[in-house]
Amino acid sequence: MSNLKIAGVALVGALSLSACATEDYVNQHVATVQGQVASQGAQITALDQRTSDALARAEAAGKLSEGKFLYSMVLSDDSVKFPVDGSQLSPEAQTRLQDFVQKLKTDNRNVYLEIQGHTDSTGSPAGNLRLGDARAEAVRLFMNQNGVALNRMSTISYGATSPVAPNDTRDGRAQNRRVVLIVMD
Repeated sequence: MSNLKIAGVALVGALSLSACATEDYVNQHVATVQGQVASQGAQITALDQRTSDALARAEAAGKLSEGKFLYSMVLSDDSVKFPVDGSQLSPEAQTRLQDFVQKLKTDNRNVYLEIQGHTDSTGSPAGNLRLGDARAEAVRLFMNQNGVALNRMSTISYGATSPVAPNDTRDGRAQNRRVVLIVMD
């Protein structure tokens, strides 16, 4: 009978030791999984914020698209001289924009403006999108400083994706460096 007790005690001891090893193993893997879940949660939160931002931009664009096209004005390199890699408004551009703002005030209509920034094909696609956005934003800020309400304007960059002339000539590239203002009712 003592052999049976010894075997039982040995069996219980072996099972308890294996249970401890399994518990440590599980605890390590649970901690690893919890770390991965926390990391993925942060990524999901960042994606959720970007999605919310994109939705807000899409809703603003949708409001503009509901309007009826009235007319457009193009600020291209032949008349306003956008620098090759810049977004500064030349004195010519500022004069044309001031005239445009005066026309909007004279018309005295509640219109919406979509300000589109475009570039030539030199540079990277991402860089061209940023440059197109900077050009459109420069126009938007100038117009706001001259009395056009910010909630009446939105900007979008097309980068080099919508050329109006071939990019293989100097004149073509100059024509593609432009800002287009779309006026909608």
